[in-house]
Amino acid sequence: MVTATLEHARAVVAAVVDPEVPVLTIDDLGVLREVRLDDDTVTVTITPTYSGCPAVEAIRDDILLALTSAGYDHVVVRTTLTPAWTTDWMSEAGRRKLTAYGIAPPTGRAPAGPIRLTLSVACPRCGSLDTRELSRFGSTSCKSLWECRACLEPFDHFKAL
Repeated sequence: MVTATLEHARAVVAAVVDPEVPVLTIDDLGVLREVRLDDDTVTVTITPTYSGCPAVEAIRDDILLALTSAGYDHVVVRTTLTPAWTTDWMSEAGRRKLTAYGIAPPTGRAPAGPIRLTLSVACPRCGSLDTRELSRFGSTSCKSLWECRACLEPFDHFKAL
């Protein structure tokens, strides 16, 4: 067992990479909600981007592996759906990483009520607003597939939730 500190445990967990968007950590994404250290037990609370997110189990396993590899013997990972995850929890660094990776980050605040109509999304490659949505669902359910008419490149857009 390492000499445990809350700051160290949180740093270890915050560095865990999202399995669906490997350029982001779970901290960048806002999925990491809380890290507690009670005696010799680290308790981590996460909120998935969707209640049925298929990456939750992989994230849980990666957290367990990261903490046990760092010397923490007793780890509990909890998943909570309340409050529901929102793209507002994504860090500015995470948004910049998405753009650099070729995924348009969510813009604006998550809708409260009727779903907004998105007329255009800036292309993460060339910045053009001459884009169109090809599919409401992209490589994962939290992204939609878009095409840039200026540079002719397809790209994912992380939906605002």
